[in-house]
Amino acid sequence: MATLTFAQIQEQDGLADWRVILGVLRASFATPDMSTGVEFVGAVVAAANEANHHPDLVLTYPRVEVDLVTHDAGGLTVRDVEMARTISGIAAGMGLQPEPGRRQVMEYAIDALDIDAVRPFWQAVTGLQPDADGNLPAAGVGQVALWFQQMDAPRPQRNRIHLDVAVPVEVAEQRVAAAVAAGGRLLSEAAAPAFWVLADAEGNEVCVCTSAGRD
Repeated sequence: MATLTFAQIQEQDGLADWRVILGVLRASFATPDMSTGVEFVGAVVAAANEANHHPDLVLTYPRVEVDLVTHDAGGLTVRDVEMARTISGIAAGMGLQPEPGRRQVMEYAIDALDIDAVRPFWQAVTGLQPDADGNLPAAGVGQVALWFQQMDAPRPQRNRIHLDVAVPVEVAEQRVAAAVAAGGRLLSEAAAPAFWVLADAEGNEVCVCTSAGRD
């Protein structure tokens, strides 16, 4: 089954509740109580079983978070779009409030001259298994992933780890502005809206990332 690009996902109708973050369709639905959350999860599971396409679900108080991706296709497909629409319909029928701007994903980037030499250490210390690109994806919903960035020259800094915060497109510029207002510095926006590079007052770096501009 063909995978869909971010731009193709953006063209689809019925996805107002969903955002593509790091290649996954993600949504959050506020629930008035835990019992309603359980009822919603049950209805989603029943629909997923009928479609034979199963999302990842996280039930907390007071919300349910949902992730969709077609694992055997290696990305997002029409099956994810169809299931997202079904889940949104279930949520609307129960009067649940979508929270499309709430979701975010954090991952650490390891800057390395010899990625093959450092990857086994990080694989061993985290227990994560490498994907086809040699990165270490999160083992479950809400967990932190590691990816490796190729360096072209040594750096004198003691630490070569930076944090990526992946957010919905409409949240990114607000997050960047808030970080600058809080004493940070904008180092580069050359790759925006794919990512902005910022640093704190001591030079520790973070990238605010979106799925836009990556197709």
